[in-house]
Amino acid sequence: MLRPAGVLVALVFVTAVGVVAAPAALADGATCVSYDVHGECVVWAGGDPVPGSDPAPGSDPGAGDGSAQLIVIDGQLCAPAGLTDPQPLKSDPVWGGHTDGAIYDCVVGPLAGPGGPVTADYVIKYWSASAPAVPPDPAELAQQAVASMGLQAVRVGIVPEPVAGSVGLVGMPNWMWVAQPDAQTFGPITRTASAAGWTVTATAQVQHVSWDMGDGQVINCTGPGTPYEVSYGKAASPDCGHTYTRQGAYTVRATSHWVVTWSGIGQAGTIPMDLTQTAPVTIGEAQVLLQ
Repeated sequence: MLRPAGVLVALVFVTAVGVVAAPAALADGATCVSYDVHGECVVWAGGDPVPGSDPAPGSDPGAGDGSAQLIVIDGQLCAPAGLTDPQPLKSDPVWGGHTDGAIYDCVVGPLAGPGGPVTADYVIKYWSASAPAVPPDPAELAQQAVASMGLQAVRVGIVPEPVAGSVGLVGMPNWMWVAQPDAQTFGPITRTASAAGWTVTATAQVQHVSWDMGDGQVINCTGPGTPYEVSYGKAASPDCGHTYTRQGAYTVRATSHWVVTWSGIGQAGTIPMDLTQTAPVTIGEAQVLLQ
């Protein structure tokens, strides 16, 4: 049930408590930060919203502005907005008889952003012995998770081979493929990053590889391609190939287009990433000798 604006909620912090379950509004990872005199949790913090619930009351779940911390006060999901200013008199019931700690605001409704004006359906005021822990920026943790993956550009597989003395022919099919694809060069690969008890999970996968053949043509291949074998002869690649129409020395640029999806701390997002490897290719013309 929604409380009208201005309603004060007095909370009492109890240090000796039993184990209590997190409310349904929060998934695993939530911890209790304040209990009532009966040992029941009245302020929950942390954890990600369960599917189908508002991922970040009072904030844009895709904004990455750090305002998406979730807490539950007396069963009401809300977003903390810092110290109440001015602080109520110690005779105010919201203190619950405490003389330490401070009174904080928790917003139900949209937030203008950290440090900005609060525009909300209403604000719940509560006592806490210490300020609610502000979670890290999930987007920053996602970047840390990506950095730990060690992502690399693809290893170029191509015929003709990019070595001295290997020459292809005008009009003959060229094959391109990702040589020895693994988690670091093609994915999928999953890593996590944590800070202050909060965790973000990121998964990276190559969506496609674009092959700039150096002659003005770019070939997009959605898979790793098929490695060439001598038994294939003059056949064209079934999934990733090209045919040069003029002789010359070309630089082939294979760009792997990664997409990283991440989620955590009530938010989710994607990170695009392009990594490129090059290889030289020589194309000649077949000579016909007349006698």
